[in-house]
Amino acid sequence: MVEIPEFRLPLLPADLLRESSPGQYTVQEVLPVRDLPPALTAFRSAFRARGALAVLQHFDPMYSLLHHFQAVGTDVKEDALELMARVVSHHSNELPAILGDSGLSHADRAAHLNALKMNCYLLTGLMDAFETETCKSGLLEKKKSRTKTSGSLWEEEREPVLRLLTQLLQLDLRQLWGGFVVEEEFVSLMTGSSYRILENPGIGLQRYRATREAVTHLLAAALVHYDHMFNATLKITQMLQHFEHVAPVFAQAVSLWVKEYGLKSLVGELLREVGQKCPLDLAHDASVIKGYAVFITELAEQIPALVLANMSVLLHHLDGESYMMRNAILAAMAEVLVQVLNGDQLEEAARGTRDQFLTMLQAHVCDINSFVRSRVLQLFTRIVQCKALPLTQFQSVVSLAVERLKDKAVVVVKNAIQLLIAFLSNNPFSCKLSCTDLSEPLKKEVQKLQEMRDRKSSAAGPVITPEEEWEAMQPEVRAAIQQLFQPLQEEEEEVLEVEKTVESTLKQITGLLRKLNYKCAARLTQKALGRFQGKEPFSSLMEENEEATILSVLKRLYTGSCPGENTEDPPHGNSGLENEEAVPEEQSQTELIKQEMLVQYLQDAYNFSVKITEALSLISKLMYENCVSVVQEAIEFFVTVSQFGASEALSGVRRMLPLIWSKEPGIKEAVLNAYRQLYLSPSGDSGRARVQHLVRSLSLIMVDASLGTIRCLEEIISEFVQKDEIEPAVTQLLWEQFTLKSQCSSLERRAAVMLLGMMAQGNPEIIGSNLDVLVTVGLSEKGCEDYRLAQEVCNAISKLARNTKQALGKNSTPFRLPQNHMLFGHLSETVTKGFAQPSCHWIPFMEAAVTLIYQLAEGAEEICAHILQACSQQALEKLKEHDGQKADSGDSPSRVSDGASNLPTFLLMHLVSLVGQVALQQVAYLEVSVSAELRRRRMLRDEEKMKDRSNRSTKKQRPQSIGNETTMEEELGLVGATADDTEAELIRSICETELLDGKHLLSAFVPLVLKICNNPGLYSDPGLSAAAALALGKVCMISSEFCDSHLRLLFTLMEKSSLPGVRSNLLIAAGDLAIRFPNLVEPWTSHLYARLRDPCPNVRMMAGLVMTHLILKDMVKVKGQVSELAALLIDPEEAIVGVAQNFFTELSNKGNAIYNLLPDIISHLSDPNCSIQEESFHTIMRHLLSYITKDKQTESLVEKLCQRFRTARTERQYRDLSYCLTLLPISERGLQKLQDNFDCFADKLQDPAVYSCFQTVLARFRRAGSKPEAKAMAEELEQKVSAAHNRGLDSAETCQKGSATPMPEPAKRKPTGSSCRQPLSTSNRDEDFVTPQPRSLRNQQRARKRPPPKKAIITFSSDEENSSEDDLSAELREEETPTKTTPITRSSARRLR
Repeated sequence: MVEIPEFRLPLLPADLLRESSPGQYTVQEVLPVRDLPPALTAFRSAFRARGALAVLQHFDPMYSLLHHFQAVGTDVKEDALELMARVVSHHSNELPAILGDSGLSHADRAAHLNALKMNCYLLTGLMDAFETETCKSGLLEKKKSRTKTSGSLWEEEREPVLRLLTQLLQLDLRQLWGGFVVEEEFVSLMTGSSYRILENPGIGLQRYRATREAVTHLLAAALVHYDHMFNATLKITQMLQHFEHVAPVFAQAVSLWVKEYGLKSLVGELLREVGQKCPLDLAHDASVIKGYAVFITELAEQIPALVLANMSVLLHHLDGESYMMRNAILAAMAEVLVQVLNGDQLEEAARGTRDQFLTMLQAHVCDINSFVRSRVLQLFTRIVQCKALPLTQFQSVVSLAVERLKDKAVVVVKNAIQLLIAFLSNNPFSCKLSCTDLSEPLKKEVQKLQEMRDRKSSAAGPVITPEEEWEAMQPEVRAAIQQLFQPLQEEEEEVLEVEKTVESTLKQITGLLRKLNYKCAARLTQKALGRFQGKEPFSSLMEENEEATILSVLKRLYTGSCPGENTEDPPHGNSGLENEEAVPEEQSQTELIKQEMLVQYLQDAYNFSVKITEALSLISKLMYENCVSVVQEAIEFFVTVSQFGASEALSGVRRMLPLIWSKEPGIKEAVLNAYRQLYLSPSGDSGRARVQHLVRSLSLIMVDASLGTIRCLEEIISEFVQKDEIEPAVTQLLWEQFTLKSQCSSLERRAAVMLLGMMAQGNPEIIGSNLDVLVTVGLSEKGCEDYRLAQEVCNAISKLARNTKQALGKNSTPFRLPQNHMLFGHLSETVTKGFAQPSCHWIPFMEAAVTLIYQLAEGAEEICAHILQACSQQALEKLKEHDGQKADSGDSPSRVSDGASNLPTFLLMHLVSLVGQVALQQVAYLEVSVSAELRRRRMLRDEEKMKDRSNRSTKKQRPQSIGNETTMEEELGLVGATADDTEAELIRSICETELLDGKHLLSAFVPLVLKICNNPGLYSDPGLSAAAALALGKVCMISSEFCDSHLRLLFTLMEKSSLPGVRSNLLIAAGDLAIRFPNLVEPWTSHLYARLRDPCPNVRMMAGLVMTHLILKDMVKVKGQVSELAALLIDPEEAIVGVAQNFFTELSNKGNAIYNLLPDIISHLSDPNCSIQEESFHTIMRHLLSYITKDKQTESLVEKLCQRFRTARTERQYRDLSYCLTLLPISERGLQKLQDNFDCFADKLQDPAVYSCFQTVLARFRRAGSKPEAKAMAEELEQKVSAAHNRGLDSAETCQKGSATPMPEPAKRKPTGSSCRQPLSTSNRDEDFVTPQPRSLRNQQRARKRPPPKKAIITFSSDEENSSEDDLSAELREEETPTKTTPITRSSARRLR
């Protein structure tokens, strides 16, 4: 037989074309593509004849097919794959018999070996080629032109081929290699295709699950039978570095190898390989770290016990720079804690490991990286949910979670809230976690424990310890021992004999000591030392001499545990009594231990409740964060806390109400879900009980609730009604409470009406179908007894009024009730009857009643005129009764002002309030309802005209030229616009000329209102003054002429009145007037800004709200006075600070508004005359500069701030400007701006604070990590800054040493006292309230006075605003002007003349 060349597995396919050594198989010819099909057919025929050995003569054609694989047709490829699979399968089935044949010749063995290697080489080569082609086609999968490729067959054949190779590897193939180890190249050939399949990015998909399992079992066969562990470890770690998707696949594979094949050592090898990676090297390649991190995490989830055994090799990565690696190891620890180190039955070593892991996790809650902090909080959430956190660690982890609520990273705060929710849901303490409820039981049980301890200490008498007894008897024992060395008498020796055992001897010696026979005890001990050498307690005694040794043994026996204790004559007293008392003492000790455990439990529960209460206040502030997920978690937290009965949770539940108006759908839905859980799913045995609980809970929210809270709750309930989530039984119970069919308090009755009104917002039929019940019950004769109920009835009925804006495009008639409807009769009667009664609730009811009349009544002005006449008639009658005389002209209400000071104060207050409300509602009625009705009727007329025109055009064709102008006007919208203007002019003329002329009823009461406002000394009642001021503002809303003539009075009262209520009311009125008559109010804007410095917090709050509204609505031009709003950021009142923060948050959404205002704000606040402390300035600027996020804005601000150094006059201004620079995120361009403008601030760097700020800016820039060019520029700038600082210090020292010219002193600052802002002075002169000139005239005068510019000027966008003449006081006077001026000056409207 011809010797067969040996087939050696090549490293590269091309190696088979080169003959490297004699006797090695070499491919003789690579066939062209066209010859491959016949060659494949010939190989198939040979296979049928010779079996698997046919490849020995037909290897070259198959090699040629691999060589031309890309050019070969799909059918040929598929036939080749199918054929090779059959060949290898046939060979695999033959090999067991061949390997078992002991008579196998060397030639046959070599032939089968070559055939096996050739067949496997060809099959794995085809596998690799198909897999490569599949991956390439997968990248082009999105293309529609994708045709059927050979990959479609490979998808089906991949798993069977892998199982075939697994079956082959499970044979004992060592026989083919002569009983030696299978060559490593063959094992690598068989496993290489498996690793290559795993490189496919889609291998992790569910549809490839069978393929993954086949690969896993194939590699397992190689690991078990062919010592593939070392290569597998290297290959897996390499693939983890380069392919992120294989991490979970290998984690699952390793888990299977461990559980089914027992390959536990592989886990240690892999983790050791990962642990040996240098942390510094890993920090530079995120993809490498990600693969390792996912692998460790997944592996810990599946086999945590083995990961625990090898955790030590990974721990050093916790100190590395890679946060992903830290996260993975910490996640592995958490899995170990949950699955392995969980439970109370742990051994001591396991407990130590558990505590060590928990300590590490807690340490990384404060990790430098926010992703690590958030991940650890997530892990603790899982640990708590799995109840794997020991109670001893509860308090510390809760404290850490509460601290993380203050974290700057949003993701950390979110996960901290989730952890606290998990603590609440899984707390082991109680279903009620109110501090108030827990404090009382805790005090009671602590007191009981103290009493038990006192009883025990008093019952136990003075106890003498064995040590104290020994100290007392030691001198006698020592003397007895010394007698041992004297000659003994014969009778003594006969008595003393050592027992046979150590125990009996010890008992004998102890008994002698108890009987005080020290000499015999010492003698016996001496003999025992000689007999029982090496036995305790007679061994291991290293004393100086025998005497000391005996003394030591006796002491140990007496004070220690003595098995030979003799109780025949005990020196401690009566042992029988001790035995009798033993049982009661044991019972009391047990009770004491139980009480201590109870106290500890209550103490832990109380501490936990305290921490949750602390978290409530912090999370409440997070409810209005910009991050949606944080807001959602905060809402969920308050829902959970409410379910645990924390009384403080109600404030948070109320606080989340305004979020119902959020533009984020997720937040709005979260609020709805929260109230759905809290109120629509109440507990109760019966349906009636659940409904009562729901109504009671909703009523509780409305106790002392503000109008804003009630409006928000109304929106939520209307949403529930529209979605049919509120049961009809709830509505039924509310009606029963309102009509007193169900017993309830007056507060619950009002709440029922309010809830019915809220539900009517979603379904007006709820009120409409029971309108008569509301009127007859709520506005009956008893209505005068409870005006608040009547007011809520009015508010509920007002829901029937249709929205004019919604009805605008529908051309439908608005809902109105006839003038003689019983509702208006009851309202008129109730208002009139209550007019003469001194009730503080009549005015709110009257306002609601008048508003309702104008909303629903036909001829509302007539009804209100009747009410006004009736009330004024009552006032006249009261006046007549008071004066004791009759007036013939009493029917005329124009005489009300005569002698008005003689009327009761409450009557005047009622009258002016009624006048003001009627005036305001009359204007609103004309502007809204009448205007809308005119527009509706016009649109109906236009529609009828269009129909008539179209009808006429169909009957008779008209020339096209006719009506062209009309058509063009209609297309341009001019017809409707002209009509709108006409209607608006009509309404305006009515307000200007008719409402306040002598013929109208309102004009009769205007003198009374003016008299009260003009005579605050005569009418000094605070309520009357506030009502008159508000009425004045409402009357001013009617006519621009009347408003213009009385604005001076209004603003004088706002400035000079000593009553905060008057100032607040006039602020509201001025805000409304600024919207209705903006040109008239504009000259008085500075007086509105002045109220921001009002000494009363309520007035400052109102001023902040009004100015926020006007500025955001663009009704007031923002000038330098906006710095007054910025100063509210440091107001002592937290609510006012919230108003200011909300203003700037909303302003930041209006383009570059804050950016444009910042230079002026900085200038005003840093001015010494502004009296803003430096620390307060820092607080304000930290908040304002947080809105500057765009790079261009930052760069421009850097340049502007640098330029401001030139115009700064004091050291304080230098420091403020430099501090602002530290708050900006300086980019490379920003650094370039600093470099370009270095001369602006170089001479200021001698100030240590300024120098420190610039050092901070440069240090932060270096830490941010930038390009080498930028770093070089930063170093250069830093050198210049240091040089300028040192040069300034040197020059200062020189000046101080020798010159006669003293250093210039900084400008003196006015004393500020204890507060940071000066209160507003009330001692203003009347000249301060001269009506300002219109803006256009002031601008013309200022333009004439302004000299032309003479130099190049640097300007700010905010400097281009026209400033008032009053601001000249902020400029330098001539004597204050520095002798050395800078070459650049500011361009401003304020020029020194």
